[in-house]
Amino acid sequence: MRDVNKVFHLAIPCENLEQTSDFYEKIGCKVARKYHDRVTFNFFGDQVVCHLSPEDIDKKPKMYPRHFGVTFTNKDEFHTLLDIAKKNELPFFQELMTRFKGKQEEHITFFLIDPANNLLEFKYYDDMTMVY
Repeated sequence: MRDVNKVFHLAIPCENLEQTSDFYEKIGCKVARKYHDRVTFNFFGDQVVCHLSPEDIDKKPKMYPRHFGVTFTNKDEFHTLLDIAKKNELPFFQELMTRFKGKQEEHITFFLIDPANNLLEFKYYDDMTMVY
């Protein structure tokens, strides 16, 4: 699995720092640092930095190939986040669905879309050997 002494870092564009902060905080991310041109979050134990860069916003995002997110190893935590997203009326790019039904790699997943059209996938595999 993962070494706990390493933190994954991802930098993405955003259009509005306040809207971005509001979105990520609603899914449980803590603001680590905020400057005039970026905001850094603790994104489920990793670091996501949203850089103010309105000219780099993808106007027509697609699920594939570009998205990021979290694969949960606890099904209750997955459903808790799903409930939080619904309660906070966050925008879904793809509602809850099952992928690869009946196969070993079957998993449940949903996609959110942040204010800058970045796509976030959250998923859970019944068979944890399929995570990697």
